[in-house]
Amino acid sequence: MSGCGRESVRAHISRTRKVKRVKNRLTLQRIGLLLGMTAAAVAVHGYHPYVEDAEIYLPGIKKLLNPALYPQNAGFFSSHAGMTLFPNLIAASIRILHLPFDVALLAWQFLCVFLLLLACWKIGRLVFGDVVASWGGAGLVASMLTIPVAGTALYIMDQYLNTRSLSTATVLMMVASVGERRYVRAGFWAVFTAAIHPLMFVFGFSFAAILFMVRLAPGKAQQRKMAVAAVLPLGLFPPMSPTYHEALQSRSYFFLSSWAWYEWVGLAAPFAVFWWFGRIAKKRGLIELELMCKALNVFGMIFALASLLTIPAAFERFTLLQPMRYLQLTYVLMFVFTGGLLAQLVLKRHVWRWLALFVPVCAGMFYAQRQVFPGTPHLELPGVASPNPWVQAFLWIRQNTPADAYFALNPDHMIAEGEDQHGFRALAERSMLADNIKDSGAVTMFPKLAETWKEQTKAQAGWKSFQKPDFERLKQTYGVNWVVLEKPSSVGMECPYGNEKLEVCRID
Repeated sequence: MSGCGRESVRAHISRTRKVKRVKNRLTLQRIGLLLGMTAAAVAVHGYHPYVEDAEIYLPGIKKLLNPALYPQNAGFFSSHAGMTLFPNLIAASIRILHLPFDVALLAWQFLCVFLLLLACWKIGRLVFGDVVASWGGAGLVASMLTIPVAGTALYIMDQYLNTRSLSTATVLMMVASVGERRYVRAGFWAVFTAAIHPLMFVFGFSFAAILFMVRLAPGKAQQRKMAVAAVLPLGLFPPMSPTYHEALQSRSYFFLSSWAWYEWVGLAAPFAVFWWFGRIAKKRGLIELELMCKALNVFGMIFALASLLTIPAAFERFTLLQPMRYLQLTYVLMFVFTGGLLAQLVLKRHVWRWLALFVPVCAGMFYAQRQVFPGTPHLELPGVASPNPWVQAFLWIRQNTPADAYFALNPDHMIAEGEDQHGFRALAERSMLADNIKDSGAVTMFPKLAETWKEQTKAQAGWKSFQKPDFERLKQTYGVNWVVLEKPSSVGMECPYGNEKLEVCRID
C-alpha cells in the first residue's frame, strides 16, 4: 500500500473512532419519553390483535397452551410455527407470568414498539451525535409505523403481534450494536432474531455485515464481490407444481412485474435519498451517517438485483424468499435519518415546529388506519366487547362449541364487507376448511400444503349459492359439522346463534 493510501486509512480509522465517544445511555427521563412515544404510536396506528397474519401466528401459540385445539388442518399455521421459537416464547411468558392471553399480546406488542423506537433512538444518537436529532429520528418512525413499504405488502410494524413485530425491533437493535462496535451484543441480537424470524434475520445480518465491511474495506471491488455472491443461489430451486404456481400467483406483490409505477418509485427512491444524505453527511462531518448511507445503497443493490432476477420464469420459485422485504429495514433507517436531519437542521428546539410537522403526519396516519378497519374499534383492547358482528360470532363459537368442532366458512370471508380481516382460527379457536386468503399465503411458503389447499377451496367454490345438500357433502367428505353463514340464509339447518350479520349453524 502506498504512503498516501496508508494515510487515508489512518485518517478513516481516526474519524470513525470518534463515534465511540457518543454514549447512548438511557436515563429515567429518556425511558419515560420513549414509553410515552410508544403509547402515542399505538394510539395513532391502532391495535387489532386478531387481524391479517395473526391468523397464521396466534393459533400456534394457542395450540401450545391447549394441545386439544385445532385437530384438523393445523398444517396451515403449524408449518410457520415449526420454523420459529416465537410461539414458544409467547406461550412460555403466558405460563410463567400467569397473564390472560389478550393481556399478554398487548404487553408484547407494546414491548416490540418500545424496542423498535429505542433502537431508532440509539442509531440516531450514533449517526448524529445529537440528542435532538435522535429524538427526531425515533419520532418520525413512531409517526410512520403503518406506512406501506413500497410493494411488499408490509408495514414498518403491524397493528398486531407477530414474528415481524419482534424481528423488526431486534434487527434494529443488532444494527445499533454493530454501529456502537458492541459485537458481542450484536451477536446476541442476531441469534435471537434468527430464532424468531429466519427470513428477516437474513436481511438484518446482511446489512450488519455490509456495514462492517464498508468500514474495513470501503472500496468498490469488495462491494461487487458481495453482490455477485448474493445471487449465486438463484439456480438452486426446483420446478413448481401447477397448484403451487396458482397459490404463488395469488400474491401479486411477490412479482416486480406486477408492481404499480408508484411502487417502483418506492423501490428506487431510497437509493437517491441515501446518496443525498451521504453528501450532506460528508459536508457536515457525520462520518457514521455517511458510512451507513453507503452500506445501505450496497445492501439495496444486492437485494434489488436478486429481486430483478426473479422476473424470468426459470427463477420464479425464488420469489418465496421475498427478497424485496429488505425494503422494510431500508425504510426504517431512511425515516430515522430523515427525522434526524429535520430535527438538526429545521426543527431544532422550537416546539411549534415539531408540532407543525408531527401533528398533521399523525392525523393522516390515524385517518388512514380508520379506513383500513372501518367496522372495528381503533383499539381492540382486552376485556372490551367488540361491536363487530364477525368478531361476536367467532367469540360465541369459542365459548359454545366443542374444541374439536370443524367449521366451514366462505373461503373469502376475510375480505367480506365489515369483516375487517379478522382471523377465524385465531379468534374462534376452532379448525376450519382451507380459505383463499391466508391459507394460500401459507402455501406460498410451504408447497406441500398446495394440494390440500386446492382440493378444499375447490370444494367450497360457489359458496354463496350453497344449500343444505352442499353442506352435507362437505360433512361427508371432510367431517365438517358447523358452518358460519351470512344473512339472509335459508338452508334449513339448526342455527343456535345469530346476530344482525351472521348465523352459526350445525350440520346434523
